[in-house]
Amino acid sequence: MKITLITFLLSTLFYFSSPKSGWHTIDSNKENPNDSLRITSSFPIKMGNVSDEYINKKKEKIDSFYNKNINSRYYSGGFIVVKNGRVIYEDYKGFANLKTGKKIDATTPIHLASVSKVLTATAILRLVQQDNITLDQKVTDWLPKFPYKSTTIRTLLNHRSGLQHYANFPGLMKKNWNRKKVLTNQDIYNLLAQNKFRLKTPNDTHFDYCNTNYIILALIIEKTTGLNYRKAMQELIFKPLGMTNSYVFNYDTDRETASKSYRGNTIFPWDQFDDLYGDKNIYSTPRDLVKFDMGTYSPEFIKPELIQEAYFGYSTIHVAKPIKDYGLGMRMRFLPPNNEKMIYHNGWWHGNNTSFIPVKKDTVTVVCLGNKYSNRPYATLSMVSSLFYEKKTEIEKPLPPETECEE
Repeated sequence: MKITLITFLLSTLFYFSSPKSGWHTIDSNKENPNDSLRITSSFPIKMGNVSDEYINKKKEKIDSFYNKNINSRYYSGGFIVVKNGRVIYEDYKGFANLKTGKKIDATTPIHLASVSKVLTATAILRLVQQDNITLDQKVTDWLPKFPYKSTTIRTLLNHRSGLQHYANFPGLMKKNWNRKKVLTNQDIYNLLAQNKFRLKTPNDTHFDYCNTNYIILALIIEKTTGLNYRKAMQELIFKPLGMTNSYVFNYDTDRETASKSYRGNTIFPWDQFDDLYGDKNIYSTPRDLVKFDMGTYSPEFIKPELIQEAYFGYSTIHVAKPIKDYGLGMRMRFLPPNNEKMIYHNGWWHGNNTSFIPVKKDTVTVVCLGNKYSNRPYATLSMVSSLFYEKKTEIEKPLPPETECEE
């Protein structure tokens, strides 16, 4: 299932229109590095100037929403809203480590949880751009023992592979499961190869959000680059974009220094899935995620046609008025009354709750990262739908912080 030529041309025109009068090039070599309200890009990109009137109007509304719905005793983390590299609103609160008293600030990396998938997917797309892999290539081309012959890189990315969730492996294996073993990506691959678990649905027939897909994608990145995933992400994503406060968690060396994850004031314990990466385990900051989003506007970093592959919904192309969909590492909602597409990704792992929302039509980036178990960061979607889209939706009512979190 591929994006149609008409859809691609229209969406490319919509998202990446040519420069207009009053636009300027955002270049890290030219912008003032000491301007704390400006986030620069490693790649030259054309973006409009932001007026004081726009900033003041949005800032007042953002401040009201943030203090009402996110900024509370239930929230610890970082929040930012940026347009064209200009910071409109930014706030940090809480602790990276309660025991030592280390506070969260603009340089504190926080576990992205499933927002990590956005970066993993982009790494895959960059490998496609470099002609190292293709989206419709079979997984078995890179992982010969993978037991599902029809699965492709694309159906891993868009969660249409039908693979079993690795969190369900203990129930599938029952008494043969070792609950004390801390699993690696290679272990997950080996368990799939050895047990040949029945697919939940045939490949490319149904959407089923499954972390196992991104475990396998991380292994493909390693096979393609000849580097471990941590190093590959540095080379493909973090270094080119100047994401200096981002890294992939190393279970063996980073447990003491990484930002902690809390429920209330209690640290979440490590478990046997904490050494897995690709689906999670990237630590980053709101400002670094803004740099990432800004990079996606530059064809020197990634071609527009590949970005449009990521933002194309793969499960509702025959639905007249879809509500939700999933692309290649990006979620989407279609907002009434005109089915405007809002793209985003949320995350949840232990006490980490995260939200990343690039508003492409307005060249705005909104990020909310939290390390204290709460649904508060997910209220960010409601704010974005209110301020940057035509009509309010049902997601605008923030969930109570005690509500069970969902990605």
